Amino acid sequence: QVELVESGGGLVQAGGSLRLSCATSERLFSAYRLGWFRQAPGRGREFVAAIIYGGSTTYYTDSVKDRFAVSRDDAKNTMYLQMNSLKPEDTAVYYCAAEMREDASPWQVDDYDYWGQGTQVTVSS
Repeated sequence: QVELVESGGGLVQAGGSLRLSCATSERLFSAYRLGWFRQAPGRGREFVAAIIYGGSTTYYTDSVKDRFAVSRDDAKNTMYLQMNSLKPEDTAVYYCAAEMREDASPWQVDDYDYWGQGTQVTVSS
């Protein structure tokens, strides 16, 4: 059973915007933390952003801090990633993930318990 489903990826020119969505099951939406990761060709999966249950705390990697915004809609069991001022180096498959434990790291791939299947984001120069 797929409990995390990403959507909203696509092809955009540099400087443009996209909004990714991560629809979750009710069970995973109440996870302690939901996160976004990305993986570019030939590279490892890297942390992008995360938000805790209730939305009071967010986390970002430095390279996206002033351009991306993570949010969640409790009524829709959905997490979003608004991506502005996109750059070619943002090109990657973007994944959402759920972390069940409060004492886990928001930045570590291995600390997340459940993963979606990813959505491709391509930024042309």
